[in-house]
Amino acid sequence: MKKTIALVTGGFTGESVISLKSAEVIGRNLDPDKFAVYKIIITPDSWYYADANGVKFEINKNDFSLTVADHVIRFDCVFIGLHGSPGEDGKLQGYFDMLNIPYTTCDALTSAITMNKGYTKAIVQDIPGLHVAKSVQLFSENDSNAARITQELRLPLFVKPNNGGSSIGMSKVKTPAELPEALQKAFQEDSQVLVEEFISGRELTIGIYRGTRGIQVLPATEIVSSKEFFDFEAKYTTGVTEEITPGRMSPEEKQRVEEITVAVFQKLNAKGVTRIDYFLEEGTGNFYFIEINTVPGQSENSLIPQQVRAAGLSMQAFYTELIEAALMG
Repeated sequence: MKKTIALVTGGFTGESVISLKSAEVIGRNLDPDKFAVYKIIITPDSWYYADANGVKFEINKNDFSLTVADHVIRFDCVFIGLHGSPGEDGKLQGYFDMLNIPYTTCDALTSAITMNKGYTKAIVQDIPGLHVAKSVQLFSENDSNAARITQELRLPLFVKPNNGGSSIGMSKVKTPAELPEALQKAFQEDSQVLVEEFISGRELTIGIYRGTRGIQVLPATEIVSSKEFFDFEAKYTTGVTEEITPGRMSPEEKQRVEEITVAVFQKLNAKGVTRIDYFLEEGTGNFYFIEINTVPGQSENSLIPQQVRAAGLSMQAFYTELIEAALMG
């Protein structure tokens, strides 16, 4: 018998546009012989399913059920394809935990912690072989921030919202004069801001997932951007960035970063598929942790689909494994 799957997308942030694109790819690749799929769109005003004619049916939030033509639909599993809040920050995960409905991502605690870049760095910084850039975490916007940053950190710097994704609100700062504008831009996106020293080197990102066969590491992707850094435009505009999968590494570097990636995944008690970003520092060969993305993009331009294909897997088989692992608990 087919399992009934809620494919959740939309969201409360600027990443909702990317969430909808991810859901299109996921929906096309869920096995119709195994799953009956309902795309559930979550907005600040409504949670709903729209049928082929565009007729909307509201979700009953008391039990996350759906009533269509007097038929009550209950879900065996939720495939979370919602980036940002509330699908990536633990809110939906906590809700589904209370309803005892399995889902395809990290649990509520891990999702909440990893949404905060500063807290995540504090947890992973003692993993052997992993390095963390020196940083300052700001909890309020005030006139003394710029002076503190220039005293404690070495330019150039990255300034980014502490609880955000898709590099929205992020800036690279080369001179003290650029700091105030960069801080203002980041604080417009979040009440906390992370400022960290720039690491000169190549950027690599690695997918890792917990499936029915245990933890599996996907081939790395090397990011070669024509822009100053891998920002929103570079991530989602065709041609701005060259993405090389598998990334160019020596066998020793590849083995080392895969071991680090498994250690990060385990230490954060991650589940489902995540993507972990690193800098491979020029000259030293050290891997520096950037961030972990617990609901990585699945759109046509996204990195995880590239890595899945490079691993010799079909997207259908990959998504089937994620759902089956979630059902196993």
